[in-house]
Amino acid sequence: MMKRREFLHRGLMGIGAAAGALHAPRTFAAPPTRRHANDVIQLGPEKVKLSRLAMGTGTYGFRGSSNQTRQLGVKGIAELFQFGYDNGLTFWDSADGYGSHPHLKEALKHIPRERVAIMSKTQARDAARMRSDLDRFRKEIGADYLDIVLLHAVREGDWTEQRKGAMEVLSEAKEKGIVRTLGISCHSLEALRLAAKTPWVEVDLARINPWGVKMDADPATVKEVLRDMKRNGKGVIGMKIIGEGQMRHRVDDCLTHAMNLDCIDCFTIGAESRQELGDLIARIPKASQREWGA
Repeated sequence: MMKRREFLHRGLMGIGAAAGALHAPRTFAAPPTRRHANDVIQLGPEKVKLSRLAMGTGTYGFRGSSNQTRQLGVKGIAELFQFGYDNGLTFWDSADGYGSHPHLKEALKHIPRERVAIMSKTQARDAARMRSDLDRFRKEIGADYLDIVLLHAVREGDWTEQRKGAMEVLSEAKEKGIVRTLGISCHSLEALRLAAKTPWVEVDLARINPWGVKMDADPATVKEVLRDMKRNGKGVIGMKIIGEGQMRHRVDDCLTHAMNLDCIDCFTIGAESRQELGDLIARIPKASQREWGA
């Protein structure tokens, strides 16, 4: 899949003379590079290739369902993912808690497995549950391997101790090629800060938007931690970009904020229709050329 980027050149104003004195050339910076939802990103130390925008399936997702699974069903989500794939989106965001694995399996009947990056998440804390989840997830999705597996919705400030067994099994699964890269989805500032300094974490899924809606702390604090993550070589995926849908009336502001962030590589948004997904795809290039706060 080719990247669609438009490269704008920088120009120099001519050198003119006034009162016999030579003026230095003035350089005008070009507008920001136009970026797209389907740009290919290489995420984290394993450089997993995926699209800038992930198709999420977990809006108000809990106890095995979500807005997407409840409203669209298996066939509806599969068709939505086909629409996204036809528009260059290759990052699929799922979780056991959303109940969306069968929906991905249906989509894979029409899309080659190797052309998409699949992320799922687990509530496992111990080794036995983690092994069971990995086996079940692959059967439910119909895939031999998963690109990204995260510990899901972690809040504990000592999660490296509480989930040590699950972490060890994920590391083993990566060595066997069952999982390509691993990490955590954080739901507290304490968990986020620990993730930033934990070598085991390769990828983090973090809540970020301009107004702190459904976030772990205020935006400035979260950005500081995410910059630490990036300095430590981790891949960062943004979530709650539109505040779990609460900021739909300010979607352009939310996208502009996300596209201006220097601390995330890509982000996930759970569209609930083709129209909504198509609208996001269309808005992102313009958002990428606006400065946040301008």
